[in-house]
Amino acid sequence: MEHLTKQVFLDKIFNYEVNKEWKFEGELPCIIDFYADWCQPCKMVAPILEELSKEYEGKINIYKVDTEAEQELAGAFGIRSIPSILFCPKEGQPQMATGALPKDSFRQAIEEILLGNKS
Repeated sequence: MEHLTKQVFLDKIFNYEVNKEWKFEGELPCIIDFYADWCQPCKMVAPILEELSKEYEGKINIYKVDTEAEQELAGAFGIRSIPSILFCPKEGQPQMATGALPKDSFRQAIEEILLGNKS
């Protein structure tokens, strides 16, 4: 799972310095986990995302943003509570979820929001 710096984020996800409107730059739909090392719920989410990144390899990308190291990025998205999880489909608007979701909820969001599979 790749950790995003601001520069990589601008290149691979959304160049918010150039575009006012959301414009996804990525090849694959993705999940971005905004976390911090001291955050207990974030530690619960990490292994789930690790498993999902293997399950959905080649279909989606999963990234992490350390909100302590990347305060500007967190600020750009108005992150107030962590973990905050951003689901970015290739087409359409991203959707934000907050809190430690169970694996089933992640899977459902991946299928519906990212892969467009309506159950």
